[in-house]
Amino acid sequence: MTEPGDPTGSTRRMPTVDRADGGPRPPEPGTPSTPDRVPTLEQGGGGRAGRFWSARRVPAALLALVLLGAAGLFLYDIAAVRAGHPAMQWRRSLADGLAERHLDDVAVLIGAGIAALIGLWLLLLALTPGLRDLLPMRRDRADVRAGLDRTAAALVLRDRAVEVPGVQSVRVRMGRRKAKVRALSHFRALDDVREDLDTVLARAVGELGLAKPPGVSVRVHRPAKKG
Repeated sequence: MTEPGDPTGSTRRMPTVDRADGGPRPPEPGTPSTPDRVPTLEQGGGGRAGRFWSARRVPAALLALVLLGAAGLFLYDIAAVRAGHPAMQWRRSLADGLAERHLDDVAVLIGAGIAALIGLWLLLLALTPGLRDLLPMRRDRADVRAGLDRTAAALVLRDRAVEVPGVQSVRVRMGRRKAKVRALSHFRALDDVREDLDTVLARAVGELGLAKPPGVSVRVHRPAKKG
């Protein structure tokens, strides 16, 4: 998708849209297919625009497989013992080892530490949203949620920055709370270029429509001299 003023060939990814009802909403009777006006940046009465939550499919699946395998193995051994068969060697060895080792043993402490770290990691996965690369946008409608990829947002800021006179190249590192812009200027005073970049990037960040617009840090310097 290109916009007037963008450099030829620049591309950017479309925002991600999530409807609360699970599908497209049919247009209301009498509503034209093309809106006669674009929502202003100040609008945002659709509700709170929180972060998108990850499904955590891979960690959940791995944890479920591990727990299922361990529970099945223990149940099989317990059923075998109840049926008059001897317990598995690994369970007898484990029981004897736990009975002989003290709580301050190095192996016991290392095992407990690893188990605690795995538990904390799983709790962190369960309590945090994830999807750090997806920036939530303002909600103008209650049934529509939209998100903008951080890479796409960085491309927008870069395209705007290279239009400033005197800017040779730009690198943008987009974070959830701050965008770091590093520009090379081959002519004009650095202070003038930085001032123009501050103005242009502040306007560009507002046009992104993000729920929490990030701050912008701009640094301008000259290209390194060769030789």
